[in-house]
Amino acid sequence: MSQPRLSILFVVAAALAACLADAARPATATEVPAITARQRHEKKVFTDAEIVEGFLKTAFGAEYHLAGRVDRIRKYDSPVRVFADGSRADRKAQLAQVIADIGAKVQHLDIAMTDDKDAASVVVKLVRDRELYRTIATFYGQERAKEIRSSLDPQCLSGFRKNEKYEIEHSDVILTVDNGDFVFLDCAYEELLQSLGPINDTATVPWTMFNDSVSMGFFDVYDQYLLNLLYDPRIKPGMNVQEVKAVLPAVLTDVRAWVAKVNHLE
Repeated sequence: MSQPRLSILFVVAAALAACLADAARPATATEVPAITARQRHEKKVFTDAEIVEGFLKTAFGAEYHLAGRVDRIRKYDSPVRVFADGSRADRKAQLAQVIADIGAKVQHLDIAMTDDKDAASVVVKLVRDRELYRTIATFYGQERAKEIRSSLDPQCLSGFRKNEKYEIEHSDVILTVDNGDFVFLDCAYEELLQSLGPINDTATVPWTMFNDSVSMGFFDVYDQYLLNLLYDPRIKPGMNVQEVKAVLPAVLTDVRAWVAKVNHLE
């Protein structure tokens, strides 16, 4: 008679352990209601002109002009390794999911997480909301932190350092960890993608997360077009607008095929 009771206890214990594991598991984008609602209504069909407009507006210039306007392509020309600097294991796990998603959807971008901060080209600082502006001041100094706060009032922030060839050498991303899953994932996607080059926000393109009035929380099809254009090998660091326009038609044809493939579009 004891054996059945032991079996029942074992099953109950296993079920409890599974429930606790689910509770501890960080939410993915597909499990956040605000994100799934946006995914259901996501626009996925765009004209060539709509894609090119968004690319030119986000890849050139800069939202916050610390060093003046730069009308050149800026991108990494080497593998990108991302280090998460913080103590929240759940947010680190979500960040790893974001990086894996970006890597799977941008054809010519080699991006992955690393446990070695010294080897990282992107360092993501995970902070509490109350620590955000103190962290910004640590990165940029008190005066610039005040300017950033007054002009952007950000919930998260990113920036990068480039060389004389306009190749990005290092990026810093600051994300807050205590504003909920939607805000964290929305910020993570936007700031990580901007840290790769398309740093100019635009209010005139309604489909991109690089529009301050648009919150996505996932890597949408439109922004996949923009990042795949940027990281095509024919789009090179230092190119100006005229040079980019000369190769865009051929690049866009290939990017359309890739984006359709990875998103199962008709």
